Amino acid sequence: MRFREGDRVRVRADDRAGHVRTPAYIRGKSGWVAAAHGEFRNPESLAYGDEGLPKQPLYLVGFRQTDVWPRYPGRPTDTLYVDVYEHWLSPEEGSA
Repeated sequence: MRFREGDRVRVRADDRAGHVRTPAYIRGKSGWVAAAHGEFRNPESLAYGDEGLPKQPLYLVGFRQTDVWPRYPGRPTDTLYVDVYEHWLSPEEGSA
């Protein structure tokens, strides 16, 4: 697995057609790895009848609500957690 708990990551901003497991509202956003779930078959290829191999690491990624929704009316510390497959993530620029 490429990332560890606490690593800062950015979600790819790809605007792809078809079945994807990464919600559009977090694409291009930065967050942190809250947990690593392990490796699973890739649901993006499973949806088209493929075997979903090779398996892909899946992470729980945390985002500040205000980073995802600029007009979010709640507390600035409120957090959104989303499961994101590794191929959608890159290291956050400036964090190494």
